[in-house]
Amino acid sequence: MTSTIPTDPLPDDWDGAEDAPGFATRAIRVGHRRTEESEHSEPIFATSSFVFASAAEAAARFGGEQAGNIYSRFTNPTVRAFEERLAALEGGESCVATASGMAAILAVCLGLLKTGDRILAARSLFGSTTMLFDKYLARFGIRTDYVPLSDLSAWETALERDGERRTRLLFCETPSNPLTEMVDLRQLAALAHRHGALLVVDNCFCTPALQRPLALGADIVVHSATKYLDGQGRCVGGAVVGDRKRVGEEVYGVLRTAGPTLSPFNAWVFLKGLETLELRMLAQSRAAAELAEWLQRQPAVERVHYPGLANHPQHHLVGSQQRTGGAIVAFAVRGGREAAWRVIDATRLLSITANLGDVKTTITHPATTTHGRLTPEQRAETGIGEGLIRLAVGLENPADIRADLEYGLNLPNHQVE
Repeated sequence: MTSTIPTDPLPDDWDGAEDAPGFATRAIRVGHRRTEESEHSEPIFATSSFVFASAAEAAARFGGEQAGNIYSRFTNPTVRAFEERLAALEGGESCVATASGMAAILAVCLGLLKTGDRILAARSLFGSTTMLFDKYLARFGIRTDYVPLSDLSAWETALERDGERRTRLLFCETPSNPLTEMVDLRQLAALAHRHGALLVVDNCFCTPALQRPLALGADIVVHSATKYLDGQGRCVGGAVVGDRKRVGEEVYGVLRTAGPTLSPFNAWVFLKGLETLELRMLAQSRAAAELAEWLQRQPAVERVHYPGLANHPQHHLVGSQQRTGGAIVAFAVRGGREAAWRVIDATRLLSITANLGDVKTTITHPATTTHGRLTPEQRAETGIGEGLIRLAVGLENPADIRADLEYGLNLPNHQVE
């Protein structure tokens, strides 16, 4: 049977159909509607507004009676192409693109929660997500409680103690940032649904190239497109993927009204990033696995956190839930912060930056960067020690990455010159 590449919104039965194109094909082809110019690459619609044929057409568009472009805060063809392509890769009905990954999480919360609701979240979250929940959503009467990510019994117990506040959302990252802890998404989704809650998964570390939470039972997926979806550290953006009602209407309504909007240029960059997503994720994962094995043998290293290692607590989920171990490796060195900074400062090839998902390998000290706004007690609860280093493995030769790390790991206890 000959495969058909859809250029219109995907039909309900397209994903998983016998003749459905493969992941790489969808990542390259979905979402592009050629204009009368017959362009081969997707165009950038750099316009703030759109012209209507008549006053009646304008009224119909604004009133939701007719589909079409209105204003680039919430309708833009380049952004729509990115949304349709990512939805196809995640297996979702709708996607809403946002100005950043944090804007994506905020849009979900504003669209689906109200005063008196409760979020039950994994304790191991990106520091800014925790700050959003505890400092800002709390001001509006939305409480967040935390449980250990991989402990399903803790999730169950916390759900049974709802009290007067009903838990509306379960929120997690898997693998987590930065310790790569994982949770069984099938079981967590079933648990959420038994208690009438939705499961929201931050799929930033894996992307749909390695893991598809919606297919495992999750209700909503959020992304920082800034990371692997771009892949080259060029732009900031985010996305929410899910069903037509919650995402296509409720989250979209937040975007239309509040305007945490993705620019057409950034959407175009992300479209180009998606074209190579699978190739990059698989190659970076292979290099990360190689480096994780090597780090385990280094005397200066106390522990390595990487799902692909046999001693990782949730190693059994690699293969059944996510395709590989991913490209993030965290490792703790002996000697605390001083030793960790010495290793980081000794690198000459790696980029010292808190961003990740780049073709260039990046290295950072989570306790003083990505999770630096958390209290020492919060960092201790999530296992983020002073000696921890996070490595986001890129596409350089793994031998060169290893050599760059080796110098710092073998330094005596003195400052780097």
